[in-house]
Amino acid sequence: MTDEDSRYEAVRSRDARFDGAFFFAVETTGIYCRPSCPAVTPRRAHVRFFPTAAAAQGAGFRACRRCRPDAVPGSAEWNVRADAVGRAMRLIADGVVDREGVAGLAARLGYSARQVQRQLTAELGAGPVALARAQRAHTARVLLQTTGLPVTEIAFAAGFASVRQFNDTVRAVYATTPTGLRATAPRRGRPRPGTPTAGVPLRLAHRGPYQARPVFDLLEREAVPGVEEMTGTPGARTYRRTLRLPYGTGIAAVEERPHTGTGARPGGWLDARVHLTDLRDLTTAVQRLRRLFDLDADPYAVDERLGADARLAPLVAARPGLRSPGAADPDEVAVRALVGRGTAAELVRRYGKRLDAPCGALTRLFPEAAVLAGAEPGGTLGALTAALADGAVRLGPGVDRDAARDALAAVPGLDDRTTAEIRTRALGDPDVAPPGLDTPDSWRPWRSYALNHLRAAGELE
Repeated sequence: MTDEDSRYEAVRSRDARFDGAFFFAVETTGIYCRPSCPAVTPRRAHVRFFPTAAAAQGAGFRACRRCRPDAVPGSAEWNVRADAVGRAMRLIADGVVDREGVAGLAARLGYSARQVQRQLTAELGAGPVALARAQRAHTARVLLQTTGLPVTEIAFAAGFASVRQFNDTVRAVYATTPTGLRATAPRRGRPRPGTPTAGVPLRLAHRGPYQARPVFDLLEREAVPGVEEMTGTPGARTYRRTLRLPYGTGIAAVEERPHTGTGARPGGWLDARVHLTDLRDLTTAVQRLRRLFDLDADPYAVDERLGADARLAPLVAARPGLRSPGAADPDEVAVRALVGRGTAAELVRRYGKRLDAPCGALTRLFPEAAVLAGAEPGGTLGALTAALADGAVRLGPGVDRDAARDALAAVPGLDDRTTAEIRTRALGDPDVAPPGLDTPDSWRPWRSYALNHLRAAGELE
């Protein structure tokens, strides 16, 4: 929605479809909100619109305590766009600016730092530092309100360079001190300061309806022992897996919630809990789970497009909000797409690094590409893992999708069907079709979702 009058109508109707797509701020109160904020709608003359929370914060507005605009799903636009701005937003969400700075972000994009600053500011109203700052503020709020960690530890875990910077940011974004922000958390289940916690509890928000069962069915079929497990019965399952992260390791658990985002509730969330050896990895872990479960998608745009097709219309009506799952670890998904579940389990058993603190059936990390390239150098597996290890093939949220496609095509023995699966899952490409399948242009740019509808209906293997 680019027209401000249309955006105001979305605010008047409290339309949650646009949560995360834009934000609005009220000049008379100095507060910014999500479109679905339940507060009294302000007059049009007092409202300003911003493409990102960072832009609203940069203009001097603080986050609404009622609608918590920092907790909305990410904009679905970044899933679709393959240009520099879209790639930059995916990389910032993954924590690249916190780990590598703006120079590191620019190097990954192939631009100068000045060019990246100019493009993001022109389109989003905020540069990479401001966007990363907004994300750090959100991470800090989650840690303050869900763990008993000391405030000083939270400052560095959220990615801040100093306690002073942390305090200043929290005051600017939330108009309170870190201690005051912690005090606003619900008393029920609030951890006592200084006591250990059983992981970080999270609500992974999504917009619109979410078909959890097909996603959990897929993850259950694919689960590799030692790295993943699914427990419980359909409708109430828990998916658990190990994570290799920039600063350490983690174990994540995500619970199935059936029928979310239907009826009077246009959105919802998946409950999760993340155990980390280093809390600096929280932002990255959350983003990897969001990509795995495709939580930032726009089901309204997908369903509207595919529902207009005669073949797909009844399938879309039967499963509104069907998702296209991604990857928690892109390199891992590429290897598994090539070798299959059985061989992947054997690779984990032989080469997977054991966790320092195993948790039930979760005992290992999936082996790194460099380890596999050295241990299994022959055949297509050796060629793929060597290409992943030396950077000839780069996968992940911020890569150039066309360049990755071409690099995969150059791997000896890697067939087109496997390449298509890697592009769909590891790159999160929403518009991929396997070779030999008739996919009309009317399905673009959502062919990955169209194929998932066909699979769910049993029309495609």
